[in-house]
Amino acid sequence: MSVPQPPEPIPAARLLFSLDPAVSHLNHGSFGAVPIGVQRAQQRLRDEMEANPLRFFTQGLVDRVAHTRRHLATFLGADPEGTALVGNTTTGVAVVLQSLGLRPGDEILSTDHEYGAVTLSIQRECRRTGAESRVVAIPLAATDEEIVDAVRVALRPGRTRLLVVDQLTSATARLFPVAAIVGVAREHGVPVLVDAAHVPGMLSATVASVGADFWMGNLHKWGYAPRGTAALVVAPPWRDRIEPLVVSWEQETGFPARLEWQATLDYTSWLAAPAGLFTLRSLGVDRVRAHNAALAAYAQRVVGDALGVAPAHLPDPGGPEVAMRIIPLPRGLATTIEAARELQQRIAERLATEVAVMSWNGEGWLRLCGQVYNSPDEYERLAVRLPPLLAQR
Repeated sequence: MSVPQPPEPIPAARLLFSLDPAVSHLNHGSFGAVPIGVQRAQQRLRDEMEANPLRFFTQGLVDRVAHTRRHLATFLGADPEGTALVGNTTTGVAVVLQSLGLRPGDEILSTDHEYGAVTLSIQRECRRTGAESRVVAIPLAATDEEIVDAVRVALRPGRTRLLVVDQLTSATARLFPVAAIVGVAREHGVPVLVDAAHVPGMLSATVASVGADFWMGNLHKWGYAPRGTAALVVAPPWRDRIEPLVVSWEQETGFPARLEWQATLDYTSWLAAPAGLFTLRSLGVDRVRAHNAALAAYAQRVVGDALGVAPAHLPDPGGPEVAMRIIPLPRGLATTIEAARELQQRIAERLATEVAVMSWNGEGWLRLCGQVYNSPDEYERLAVRLPPLLAQR
């Protein structure tokens, strides 16, 4: 198996960010990084807001948010009339769950790759309504066909009120065949919620190509938007049923405004989000995607080799555009969420390197991301310094 080659750097891309140069930031997927130009665009909006709050909030803000929504929806390949801006993907999940009208005897089906906070949200809604939460196990090495078959077998028409599935998983960095899964669920009359938290900006797939009843993704990760910017896209049959978590003055306007308007929310992150897409387009969307995916593949191989992981045992992300990769940690490390957090903090403090350490199915995993501000030597240094640290148990 050939060794992946690191990509050519994008000139001066590192200078677009205000990240601490004394730290290697190899975990873009958790909270993203906002380019300096986008920070300044948001600050100008904040200055406008603070100069005259009454005018900012009462004269044209709803229209400005709607204009921004249309811009972002177009980038995502989504219907602007079916798109609502929300704070993050987890918020969107909560909105959908509480809008379903679950009752005892109903069930929510998800996979064991689901993001932890989404799982907690499902469990809370089931406790509140008397519905059941059921999880289908998907092996890490499962093929796309095996994933679709596992979901097909797990569906229980008449009982399964919603299938929740990741487009790109957070814990395992695996791309799921969501369009095929949606097709199978539709055959059984089961609506699908696609958690696409990491998709906007990273992957080229459009929302329309997925065809889910509910799709939600963060633009503050790979889309360079300020944090707190996400899109919830809802299929036409469901739009009138979507209710906000908090009622506002736009309640009678209907979806999506009733979901977006939250009184004194700081809307500057949304209004500045197009500046993030402008940065991405200025660098070249395809160029950034190819660079980040190639860098993540190089990182996985370099660090995997240092940890003694054979190339055949490095998990395949399931797609060439994926800019996150995972590496199995030595047995016994990060087997619980608490242990994973402790190890992640230890790496940050002792190696001045930010990574994601995951505990999934009782095993520890290191997740590395590739971004335009990263360079191959950062992963090479980690490969040298990490094994001695892990040996200090």
